[in-house]
Amino acid sequence: MKTTYRMMGLADYITISNGILGTCSIFLLLLAVEDISANPYDAGIKTDYVWGAMLCILLSALGDIIDGPIARRYSKRQILGGSLDIMSDCISFCVAPALLVFVMFGRWGEASPIWTISLAIACCWLIACGMLRLARFQHEKGGSVAYFYGLSSPASAMLVISVAGLIWLQPSSGIGPDLSQSNCAICFGEGDHPYLDFTILPILVISGGLMISDRKMSKLKSGFPLRLSAIQFAAVLFAVIHAMSFTKKDDFASDLDGTAFTMLLFSISLILMLIYIIFGPYIVKSEMRSDEDD
Repeated sequence: MKTTYRMMGLADYITISNGILGTCSIFLLLLAVEDISANPYDAGIKTDYVWGAMLCILLSALGDIIDGPIARRYSKRQILGGSLDIMSDCISFCVAPALLVFVMFGRWGEASPIWTISLAIACCWLIACGMLRLARFQHEKGGSVAYFYGLSSPASAMLVISVAGLIWLQPSSGIGPDLSQSNCAICFGEGDHPYLDFTILPILVISGGLMISDRKMSKLKSGFPLRLSAIQFAAVLFAVIHAMSFTKKDDFASDLDGTAFTMLLFSISLILMLIYIIFGPYIVKSEMRSDEDD
């Protein structure tokens, strides 16, 4: 035990905390399931646990931001940091977001097998791509280059949380189309229907594909990219905190009121994520030109 402690630096404790936060997110999602056979919006999923799970993932992302600089500044020996970071990121930004989506939109007892199996496959795809992305990053020693290859796992988690939050709040907000009476029996079975649930499938597939792509993405360490990242993170963090402030204990999604502002914050987060994804390679080129000029 003493040998293990000697190998650890301050940043390693932060990294372990990040992994524990991701694990807490998973525990909260298990507690969120009230009735496996009920409509998740009306009686199936307790919304306060969902917000708590999202907050744990976001706090883990915040820790992931600060553990690198702390390691470089205060840790003389970085023996365990790389391996711990990979394992922590896999839990917090791959497994936890995938389970979040499956708990929120799986409709286990209500949906047809087609929907549940399709969503499970998409969630497994997200986890597998996240694992491959993290392994590739470690193999390529990604810290030595000025950009990422592919979407980072924390950015993927931010994208998934932003979309999931918007879908979850859409029925109670009154914003957007009323799809509560739409008929999609082949996917969701008979009875109450999915609102915008079906949009989460392509998001999972695209997010996973982006993580293992060769697309050059900025590390968001300075200038405009850093400000963009800060605003996006603040928007999604305050969206979750604001949602927690008006969600009462044991509330379901259909019980929520006054969700328009939270929807706006989730929308800002999603728009900024899309800007980052679409213009990522151009941001990298701009940063490289600036470095050459300097």
